[in-house]
Amino acid sequence: MTVKILTVDDSKTIRMIVKKAFKPFDCKLFEAENGVEGLAAAAKEKPELIVLDITMPVMNGVEMLEKLKGEADLKDIPVIMLTAESGKDNVMQIVKMGVKDYMVKPFKGEQLIERAEKLVKLEAKKAEDIAADTSSKFFSLQGDVQIMTMPAKINRQVNTQVEGFLKIKLQDIVKSGISKMVLDLSKAEETNMALIKVIVQVLQVCKKVGLNIQIAGTEALSEGLKGFAETSAIPIVFSLDEAKAAF
Repeated sequence: MTVKILTVDDSKTIRMIVKKAFKPFDCKLFEAENGVEGLAAAAKEKPELIVLDITMPVMNGVEMLEKLKGEADLKDIPVIMLTAESGKDNVMQIVKMGVKDYMVKPFKGEQLIERAEKLVKLEAKKAEDIAADTSSKFFSLQGDVQIMTMPAKINRQVNTQVEGFLKIKLQDIVKSGISKMVLDLSKAEETNMALIKVIVQVLQVCKKVGLNIQIAGTEALSEGLKGFAETSAIPIVFSLDEAKAAF
């Protein structure tokens, strides 16, 4: 069952830490920047857990908590409060108001998960769901051509991510009726073994599933690839438009 979690904090960095902490789990995250937005989101989404900062503009966390506890359909939602070291004097007050737990900032994502698991049941995402989440940042569709865009820095971590989702993703692309794909390497800053492995993996899987592929990159990349036996004979076109027109 997907768990709804609302994070209310005026710090985008803290909200990102919270989102990243819950990413491996079957959760849906909602965000708000202050208590007013947080109350509106809580009333609309009815989350199973709220991660709530104390110090915020417009309406602070204590004020939002007080209003939550005054609403019959919201008062029982468990709340983990976030406080700065200097705000620990507020702890007794928020505990008396019914807060289930609190954390002092800065904190690590795994610490938040430990607290959250005491309040809600968190289930790990299935492997295919993780793969879908990861692959979404690489793929976009332009007309009838699927574009796979690689980042500027291609390292072992990127290589592992690609290896994890590639076969499933490309099979799904073929099933959807797409037959053409461009591997866009125009951002790649360095020709290294991680990049070579990505190219070889993509070419092998495309051949296996029946996808026609073109590779777009820079002239410098093309020259660099000639220095590796695995890629020395692979043709590179120098723009995305040229790659799409080559089919």
